[in-house]
Amino acid sequence: MAVIAEDWTGFLRGEFAKPYYRTLSDFVRDEYAHGVVYPPRERIFEAFRYTTRSDVKVVILGQDPYHEENQAHGLCFSVCPGTEIPPSLENIYRELNTDLGCYIPNNGYLVKWAKQGVLLLNTVLTVRAHRANSHHDRGWETFTDNVLAEINREDRPIVYLLWGRPAQSKIPMLDNPKHLVLTAPHPSPLSAYRGFFGCRHFSKANEFLAAHGVAPVDWQIENI
Repeated sequence: MAVIAEDWTGFLRGEFAKPYYRTLSDFVRDEYAHGVVYPPRERIFEAFRYTTRSDVKVVILGQDPYHEENQAHGLCFSVCPGTEIPPSLENIYRELNTDLGCYIPNNGYLVKWAKQGVLLLNTVLTVRAHRANSHHDRGWETFTDNVLAEINREDRPIVYLLWGRPAQSKIPMLDNPKHLVLTAPHPSPLSAYRGFFGCRHFSKANEFLAAHGVAPVDWQIENI
């Protein structure tokens, strides 16, 4: 098993033992054996390494990993240090600047968020190089739906930031009255001007957390 936070191990081992996951695992193993797949195999479950289950306070849901070299490292929207900031993340930073006054950093490495309880989860955790969404409908969606269902059972304040229609398709699963679901168009350059800019999700999330006695997130990513 990859390095993950201890309080996720019981849940993950339960998923790994299910028939759907065995089929998924066989497919993923074959993909890594016969082609280039991202993120690196040892970082597939990186989201569960940096964000402990007990610390989850915000969930940001992406689609699938970046599919070019040295980008994906297991956290949605995040890229490895030294990699050019992708357009969607640039727009996230622009909204943070407008919403909270955060300066726009020189990197897209979002581990700081993850360590504060922001679960940066893609709905699909692997992708073939240069082929976006190539591992769609192979079983990852079942896995991540089960993760979301598990989080939905948590009896404490949690915020979901759902950007774009694929993420918002999960809304029927998220029915815990103690949780807050925020929706907006995707930050992609194709849709950010349709309502992502100005959504103020970051300040709204922090206001909700603070109102319920939970420490807000320091959203500022520092320069490297």
